[in-house]
Amino acid sequence: MNMLTPSETILELARKIGVLRVRDLTSRGIHPEYLRRLCRQGLMVRTGRGLYMAADADISAHHSLAQAAKMVPHGIVCLLSALRFHEIGTQNPHEVWMALGRTAARPRIDYPPLRIVRFSGPGLTEGIEEHVIEGVSVKVTSPARTVADCFKYRNKIGLDVALEALKECRASRRCGIGDLWHHAKLCRVANVMKPYLEAMSA
Repeated sequence: MNMLTPSETILELARKIGVLRVRDLTSRGIHPEYLRRLCRQGLMVRTGRGLYMAADADISAHHSLAQAAKMVPHGIVCLLSALRFHEIGTQNPHEVWMALGRTAARPRIDYPPLRIVRFSGPGLTEGIEEHVIEGVSVKVTSPARTVADCFKYRNKIGLDVALEALKECRASRRCGIGDLWHHAKLCRVANVMKPYLEAMSA
């Protein structure tokens, strides 16, 4: 049997799961010193507090989403960050917008910076997609759900952002009217969205 050295195990693990945390190593009985040596050798790089990647890894445009999901696996990427992920509109937030359950503890992390909102009930499960970014499973609200959320949180992000998202989502056919209505009702913004949806359907 070909046994890997601790350093080889770290590199293989990094290629397999993308973003590594120290706990990923300690849970396998590997001392963090091996990780520090690999960083000094230029084979691993520190991408955030307690987060590491292989130096030759492909870093995507959504790298901060992978980092956030690694740090907060129960979080859901939403609102401006979900718009950015789905390439809807012109928003380019410097924070990762992430939803948590009403009673979930607020994450204590320095990087990436998070903007936390709270979802509850069906809001935590309806219209949630799972995408793999840099080997990390990331929960993201679907295009239709994201648009409805933008109207729900229009006082936080601006009605202009919600309208831009709705127009572009419809123009690019990212989602149908039925899907939008479903999530508008779920988010209790059907009355707010109704005149805009009717105007676009006319």
